[in-house]
Amino acid sequence: MSIHRAGDRYPGGDPVAGIETRHAFSFGPHYDPDNLRFGALIACNEERLAPGAGFDEHPHSHTEIVTWVVEGELTHRDSAGHATLVRPGDVQHLRSAGGVRHVERNDGEAPLVFVQMWLAPQEPGGEPSYEIVRGLADGAPASYAVPAAGAVLHVRRPAAGERTAVPDGDLVYVHVVRGDVRLAVGGEADSAQGAGADLSPGDAARVTDPRDVHLTALAPAEVLIWHLPHPGRPG
Repeated sequence: MSIHRAGDRYPGGDPVAGIETRHAFSFGPHYDPDNLRFGALIACNEERLAPGAGFDEHPHSHTEIVTWVVEGELTHRDSAGHATLVRPGDVQHLRSAGGVRHVERNDGEAPLVFVQMWLAPQEPGGEPSYEIVRGLADGAPASYAVPAAGAVLHVRRPAAGERTAVPDGDLVYVHVVRGDVRLAVGGEADSAQGAGADLSPGDAARVTDPRDVHLTALAPAEVLIWHLPHPGRPG
């Protein structure tokens, strides 16, 4: 298990234009050969857009782009003809495949905060596709599969003191959106003297071959958990 703090993310975006980005992985001018990816996950970007700010039309290819809105509304348009507003609790999935162009903007009057995650597909090419799931985690834990990358996104919103299991498997990436949690193995989190890792908003954990891993909310929390295959192993 390796812990990566919010303050260690690479800064990006264009603050003068109202765009602030924090990258969890090597990105653009922040090249880090030791932090290129974790399994299929190649980007986990925290984005903050001021009202009226946004990313003009730009291309993507051979990437599964999954977006989770935290606050505000994200305006999305793409070259395949999709035009949607993505709201908190919605999961948006753009499969760029052989190539697609899109626009992402904050056309609202309030700040927009979202987490955007990129995954490498197991096979390149194909036709672009788009899906949005409204209110994925309303009232209950929920999951969203990205078959092209062999990955599954789990959304958890535990109340303070609530314990929830982290999926066993190959690789697990845990990203804290809100609140504070303790991530531990077995009964470690049950003891104040235990060796659990405390995570706050923007913090992440990368766990290889997780077994009996769980998180306990220290305050009401929202957590994104990716279950990923080992590289080269079908999901």
